[in-house]
Amino acid sequence: MLWGLVYTGAFLAAFVGSAIFKMKYDPLGGLTKVNWNDQVGTVHADIPYGEGKANKFDLYLPADDTKETYGLVVYLHAGGFTSGDKSEDREILQWLCSKGYVAAGINYTLCSEEHPDANVYTQSVEIRDSIPVVVQKAAELGYPVDRMAVAGGSAGHTLAMLYAYRDADTAPVPVKMVFGAVGPSCFYPEDWSCFGLDKSPEAAAAMFSVMSGNPITPEMIGTPAYDEAVRDISAVAWIDGDSVPSLFAYGAHDKVQAFPASRRLAAALEAHGVPYDYIVFPHSGHGLQNDNRQARLYYEKINEYLDTYLH
Repeated sequence: MLWGLVYTGAFLAAFVGSAIFKMKYDPLGGLTKVNWNDQVGTVHADIPYGEGKANKFDLYLPADDTKETYGLVVYLHAGGFTSGDKSEDREILQWLCSKGYVAAGINYTLCSEEHPDANVYTQSVEIRDSIPVVVQKAAELGYPVDRMAVAGGSAGHTLAMLYAYRDADTAPVPVKMVFGAVGPSCFYPEDWSCFGLDKSPEAAAAMFSVMSGNPITPEMIGTPAYDEAVRDISAVAWIDGDSVPSLFAYGAHDKVQAFPASRRLAAALEAHGVPYDYIVFPHSGHGLQNDNRQARLYYEKINEYLDTYLH
């Protein structure tokens, strides 16, 4: 148990540390930067969607209010499930709005001393419950939404995939695509050698108990009972032939989350015939900091997916 707590603490510390680094470094190299003003759009900040202190979202509305309908892009923030804020994605949200989309950044209750029961699953439920409120508020402000995409970075990417693959059938408008970077997509301990979880069932059980909110014992690892315990936070487990087109980027030297899990994500989409693009940053870790050419490709692919599936 002691070693399990040590591994869990190390994971969260590394995840948060990397998230802070990622906030300071823009893997897209400023490609999404726009000169934000009233001619581009307006933002309505801190709109509540639930009872929790963190249950708020920012809504970015394009200046052109003449369209009959709009596409919505939800972008979820990074932070290792324990930190971060929607304001940190201001640049990409402004960029999405400048392209004519309604854009939303959504906060969720972070796992902390104040909220020790918060976990990946509870956060995903908050995101699920927020989407109808986002769509309703956009309509009230004169921007009816009839289609949407969901995206995010790191922890936000995980939550975006869970919504796209697990909860899309609950969405008030059709989910057309998902994109994001470096989010954990599944939790097979053998993939998590970056924390030695492939060699320690005790550590894996402790860490994934925290993340899933379910009690997991070392004896469960590798059994159907374990698969069931982490199913609700494993995006890969929900992929089927009806899953939405997907774009994702991962660093081959990621030591914060399991890079091998990204191969499982690609394999699942391939097996079910789902359109996808899998961009590997061969010289980068979790911050995607060392591959400018791949960053440019990722940016181009985001534009391509938006034009193809959401325009």
